Amino acid sequence: MPHWKRTYWVVWVANLITSIGMMSFLPFFPSLLEEMGVQGEASVARWAGLCFAAAPLTATFSAPLWGALGDRVGRKIMVCRAMLAISLFVGGMAFVSHPWQLLTLRCMQGLFSGFIPPSITLVSVAAPADRQGRLAGNLTTSLAIGGLVGPMFGGLIAAAFGSHQTVFLIVGALSGVAALLVWFGAVEDRSTRRAPSEDGQGGGVLASTLDDLRQVFQNPALRSAAALVFALQFSLGAINPLLDLYVRDLMAGVDPDHSWLASLAEWGVSSGHGMDARERLQTFATSLLFGTMAVANLASLSAWGMYGDRLGHRRALVHCAVLCILALTLQAAAALYLVLLVGRMVMGVGMAGTGPLAFGLAAGEASADRRGGAFGVVFSARTLAVAIGGSVGGLLYPWLGARGVLVGSNVLLVVALWAFLHQGGAKPEWAAGDAAA
Repeated sequence: MPHWKRTYWVVWVANLITSIGMMSFLPFFPSLLEEMGVQGEASVARWAGLCFAAAPLTATFSAPLWGALGDRVGRKIMVCRAMLAISLFVGGMAFVSHPWQLLTLRCMQGLFSGFIPPSITLVSVAAPADRQGRLAGNLTTSLAIGGLVGPMFGGLIAAAFGSHQTVFLIVGALSGVAALLVWFGAVEDRSTRRAPSEDGQGGGVLASTLDDLRQVFQNPALRSAAALVFALQFSLGAINPLLDLYVRDLMAGVDPDHSWLASLAEWGVSSGHGMDARERLQTFATSLLFGTMAVANLASLSAWGMYGDRLGHRRALVHCAVLCILALTLQAAAALYLVLLVGRMVMGVGMAGTGPLAFGLAAGEASADRRGGAFGVVFSARTLAVAIGGSVGGLLYPWLGARGVLVGSNVLLVVALWAFLHQGGAKPEWAAGDAAA
């Protein structure tokens, strides 16, 4: 087996282990905060939102720096550094007794534990150029599986041990195992690192790393791609917290005992004590929107990667954005729940291409010795949208409603796509295409 294939499989398994752990504790922040003494639904919701957003927000600023640093000191050590940081900071959450402590550890987790960009970079730099999209798509599949399995895993562990703190300890241990797996199993192509002789004048590694990032940002194609990725992720994040309210409005006139969802809702949430028929129907309908989109997303990831490798990642990313624009339009115009469901399915298919195609495009734009920084920029665009999308959507909801938030997100996406299609400027000298020429 070629070294790059061995590295791919090792990284895939390590990412799966880590992502299952990372997603296993996020749903339980409200319960954990109540155990710490936070009282009142509003206070619990406020603290839970802060703790949820803290890691992606801080990762937005650190990911490009870690990526560019990995281009110089090594990508494998960056993957292990990130997974060990998860082991330290998430494991430490088992011992917190105050919300501020939990929030601080979440901030530190975001600053030091971004394992996705260096993982993809480690595999990308040694893999054939015509497989960049499908490899990014397959690696993203491991993260999607973790997102589906993680909450159930965390719930089972918490129920088995009777403690949410045990979940943090097990996640920390699993991340340590994943780091060891990468350290001893992955093979890094050292020839793709930045040469020490290319360090900036008198500034050392840090100044040179910052200079690398500055040059990465000079690439107009990468800038416009990052903006498009932000708009795509924002359009999803802004509406997710509002779906339950949107479903309530759409199904206000539906007979909960005679709709096509009634029997499914009765089976799906029949154990919900204290729920009447309408509440069961609404709960199941909202859950179905999330579940259907997740399945559509997971089923489409690899296909988008192969499509981008064949057609070109830039053109495929345009098609991805157009599909998401169609999906947002369907959701905003929905007068029936079924139309909203179809819109979410289409959104799941379209959003699946965001990661593989953006990372594939970055791989084509950046030479191998600058790829970590380029991947970090793309990753930061996504994490920033995750961090602020839900909050912005919630703030706008009282004035615009769910339909208005969808329309506003769609306008932002159309503008970002227009900028992506019309981005100009010549490639910098370090860009992959020029280097190849």
